[in-house]
Amino acid sequence: MNKSLPRSGSPEADEIDLRIAEISRLDPDQYRDVLDALPCAVYITDPDGRIVYFNKAAADLWGVEPEIGKSEFCGSWRLFWPDGRPLPHDECPMALALKEKRPNRGMEAVAERPDGIRIPFIAYPTPIYDFAGEMTGAVNMLVDITDRKRAELNTQRLVAIVENSDDAIISKDLNGVITSWNAGAERLFGYTAEEVIGESVTMLIPPDYLDEEPEILERVRRGDRIDHYETVRRRKDGTLVDISLTVSPIKIRDGRIVGASKIARDISERKRQQEQQALLQREMKHRIKNTIATVQSIASQTLESIAPEERKAFAARLEALANAQDLVTLENWRRASLDRVVERALQPFRETYGTRIATDCPGVWMSAERALVLSLVLHELATNAVKYGALSNDAGTLRIEWLPDEGDVKSGSLRWMEAGGPPVQAPARKGFGSRLVERALGGDGEISFEFRPMGLFFSVRLRLE
Repeated sequence: MNKSLPRSGSPEADEIDLRIAEISRLDPDQYRDVLDALPCAVYITDPDGRIVYFNKAAADLWGVEPEIGKSEFCGSWRLFWPDGRPLPHDECPMALALKEKRPNRGMEAVAERPDGIRIPFIAYPTPIYDFAGEMTGAVNMLVDITDRKRAELNTQRLVAIVENSDDAIISKDLNGVITSWNAGAERLFGYTAEEVIGESVTMLIPPDYLDEEPEILERVRRGDRIDHYETVRRRKDGTLVDISLTVSPIKIRDGRIVGASKIARDISERKRQQEQQALLQREMKHRIKNTIATVQSIASQTLESIAPEERKAFAARLEALANAQDLVTLENWRRASLDRVVERALQPFRETYGTRIATDCPGVWMSAERALVLSLVLHELATNAVKYGALSNDAGTLRIEWLPDEGDVKSGSLRWMEAGGPPVQAPARKGFGSRLVERALGGDGEISFEFRPMGLFFSVRLRLE
């Protein structure tokens, strides 16, 4: 249907002409009221470019009120071209419109306010003529494009980030159809953007993993974000690749979800390293256990003349050392967490004494060397508690806790507290356990043995790394 204005002479055209005639009969004050009410910046100059009128929106944009009849061409404090070069007032869009006596619409410039804030704008200056055809001045409207420029800049930044990312960044609609594809995706999967945009994302999913996509789309529709999901995808050449996948809903201005962005990171090398490390750990664990078993066999033959109880204690110490070494290799070779060191050292005793043993140690990391030494010390203390201390009867309890220094969880005191056992007294001479504790931990800090009536209290200051 033709949507052009009604033809002259028609009732509709007559009605429009009547309305225009009514508006044209407004007096100057009414025209001023109309311009003052506009939300966009409007000002008027005489033929020489001197400002004779401006509305509040114009003063707000400039950050200053120009002098009527004196300020020329534009009321801004300073003007600049979009690229940052100074723009003289007599070369601004309004000045050109007056000089050339024709509209000069759509030019961009930047107005600097007295407070230093710069406002990008588009100018629409238009000369004004009287009935005799003489130019009497010009009217200009300035459109603030700060928000548009900010959006353009954000878009450019986002595009640069996406295009230069090493990760594959893909977007798709709610039907799983690919809508964008960056260079990282091309490197990872082997397809160009032209080959995949408009195709279903399932082209990247191996048959055994196809059931993942409906669940992902359902979560996206609910507004859920899927974080670092490890899975497998298929390249153009048919090879499979291990990836870490993050999926986020795409929302438009009104909050509606229209699709999803997916970031895929190649973790094949990490997977290979993890498999190699696991293989080395298993081999090291096997070799260490074989070595300790050999030591136990040699010790049993060498120590045949000593009491069975002492041989048993020696074997238990080797077993404690083996458990500690096992824990270190299970972690990452170089360190282990304090809570697991304590739990692994006390594990043989928990089978018998259960909840009578309580621990309050955080999962902070400690060096492998500290972990091995601390495991032996805890084993000795627990063995003595079973023989002579709180675990030698049916009612005693044992508590181990870590008290970090203020502001530093890596440094503090490890406390061993027994209660409810038989009365204890300081031994007449130091046994193997006491000497081991002092030699193993004495270099770290202050060691305290207190043989209290309620039970042994042991404390040592440690630096975990």
